[in-house]
Amino acid sequence: MNSSLATVAYIGATILFILSLGGLSNQESSRRGNLFGMIGMAIAVLATVFGPQVTGGGYAWIVGAMVIGGSIGLYLARSVQMTQMPELVAFMHSMVGLAAVLVGFATFVDPTATKGFEGAAKTIHELEIYIGILIGAVTLSGSVIAFGKLSGRISGNPVLLPGRHWMNLAGLLVVIYFGGVFMGAHTVQDGMTPIVVMTVIALLFGVHMVMAIGGADMPVVVSMLNSYSGWAAAATGFMLSNDLLIVVGALVGSSGAILSYIMCNAMNRSFISVIAGGFGTTSAKPAAAGGAEPAGEVTPISAIETAELLREAKSVVIVPGYGMAVAQAQHTVYEITKHLREKGVNVRFGIHPVAGRMPGHMNVLLAEAKVPYDIVFEMDELNDDFPKTDVVMVIGANDIVNPGAQDDPTSPIAGMPVLEVWKAKTSIVMKRSMASGYAGVDNPLFYKENNRMLFGDAKKMLDEVLIALMS
Repeated sequence: MNSSLATVAYIGATILFILSLGGLSNQESSRRGNLFGMIGMAIAVLATVFGPQVTGGGYAWIVGAMVIGGSIGLYLARSVQMTQMPELVAFMHSMVGLAAVLVGFATFVDPTATKGFEGAAKTIHELEIYIGILIGAVTLSGSVIAFGKLSGRISGNPVLLPGRHWMNLAGLLVVIYFGGVFMGAHTVQDGMTPIVVMTVIALLFGVHMVMAIGGADMPVVVSMLNSYSGWAAAATGFMLSNDLLIVVGALVGSSGAILSYIMCNAMNRSFISVIAGGFGTTSAKPAAAGGAEPAGEVTPISAIETAELLREAKSVVIVPGYGMAVAQAQHTVYEITKHLREKGVNVRFGIHPVAGRMPGHMNVLLAEAKVPYDIVFEMDELNDDFPKTDVVMVIGANDIVNPGAQDDPTSPIAGMPVLEVWKAKTSIVMKRSMASGYAGVDNPLFYKENNRMLFGDAKKMLDEVLIALMS
């Protein structure tokens, strides 16, 4: 394949990637968006493999790498559960960061990579290598820590070191200083020390940055790392002089940044405040960490009583959370929804922007269970309707329905917009126990007079509710 044909293929792949992003912005078109993305990636890979930059001797390595990588990807796609999808995404981000670091070092030590670069062009190329490794290293270590937090291998509590902001500033100044040393190096040996020092600092910064972010902010962290991985890919494209990689990286980086901004707005937090330590709190005690102690007693309810309330209701809102994902209860939720709608009940779903462990987690679960798109609404579309709602079912959600965010200015999640489920005639919260949510904050909703607690495994309890409804 000559360079002209490869360029045409790259342009076609770029158009498909843009169409893919457009399709993913809407639930009805998301499947088509995924298809465009897969076709675009297939074209991009083929155009690169058979392009003019790959010689005959490199095909064996490329084919071997594709077989190994494809096998791992196929295995993960078939074995990873939806509840594990957030940590899988974080792990994939770390792979992009690792690739940027390895490509940066390979480009730096390869004498042919800088051949033909002189003057300003050589300076720009060296700057691309330095920045590419920097972004890649931050993405790599930050994503590994995010994977650990999302999978429970690392505590979701924020680790706030004394003087952490000064430590970050000192690290930045050292990186800038060694960047000057690297740019002034005349040989690979002279430049290796500053680039290694920078890489170590970048890795430590990625660890420090994500460790300081609490569990409540992890959905933002996932989208933020998605943005970082995009910029790392773009930097890799600059190093390899690959226009498609630059464009695709910029698309991913900018879309991830926009998503992070939208989610921060949904939590009434600035992006800087999240990166600077977030608002996650320790989960050492189930009381409202830093907030007012909820008062009162909880009122338990049985599955049969829950079915009676649903049967008598005219308007029902279901608020899914991570507990629904863990219990794999979405299919039973769909069956209950289907039965109620056949009886003329107005059933809708309320989705908070940070429900679950990653953006869109609940939407994907509901789509998997074939819940109609037109009854799934965002938080802002439903909050005004709760006073007119007969029953709200909260399935495994906690922080996103916490009235303390509005009523308690001392609460760690004060100011975060939440689904105002307590304004409904009756709210039913399904949980295994009274344990606090991922943010480590107790929920005053549990103690309200119009709230009922349905304790137990969400799948088991919902199965009992469905049986009672059908009888």
